[in-house]
Amino acid sequence: MTALEMLAWAALNQVMDPELDEPITDLGFVRSVEATDDGHLTVHLRLPTSFCSPNFAYLMAGDAKDLLSRLPDAASVVVELDDHHDSGLINAGLAADAGYRGTFGAEAEDSLDELRLTFRRKAHTAAMERALSQEGMDVGARLGDLPDTPLTAALIRRREDLGLTVAPGDPVLVDDEGRPYPAPEAEFRLRRARSTRISIDGNAHFCRGLLRTRYPGSEADQAPRADERFLLPLAIPPVAEAS
Repeated sequence: MTALEMLAWAALNQVMDPELDEPITDLGFVRSVEATDDGHLTVHLRLPTSFCSPNFAYLMAGDAKDLLSRLPDAASVVVELDDHHDSGLINAGLAADAGYRGTFGAEAEDSLDELRLTFRRKAHTAAMERALSQEGMDVGARLGDLPDTPLTAALIRRREDLGLTVAPGDPVLVDDEGRPYPAPEAEFRLRRARSTRISIDGNAHFCRGLLRTRYPGSEADQAPRADERFLLPLAIPPVAEAS
């Protein structure tokens, strides 16, 4: 792997699947990264199905191109999404730097900023639940009460993504605007947060299995998800050939 390809992989590690709250590199969505000696970079992406939401697909592919284009040694960047029902449209939009609305026109009713904010809030909600439940903390815990663990670091990072405060005295359990819930609501809000976290973890587990089924061997490109140990194994038995 060349130095530019290594830098490209590091940049792609910052691109998140908005719904699954994981880097596309860990999910195995990066099919290939190739760089020529004179700095022309080509990246191919893949998704678990051909009908994954086009706005999600464009968001990830667009973020990938934006980050790769900032690499100082990249003379040019081509990002292509393979095997998607909108591959032609998305790849043409990326090549022209047309943006989401410029690519999808009237079909792009909502901006990607709104989509990104929605899923950042969900990721923060799930991170609060993990920090409280899996660290064995009370619903009244403060950020300074949390142990120095990856779960706490993930929560802090998601709060910063939303522009929320991260002072040690701030309550862990807050709403989307960073406001603490009244004490009588706290347990209910934690249960709601748990349902969000389970939904994200379940979708991530399912999509990982779909990718492995669609692209045999892609499991080698997936990093273990921290919470997979809490889920049942997903295996799809082979279909017997008709005699």
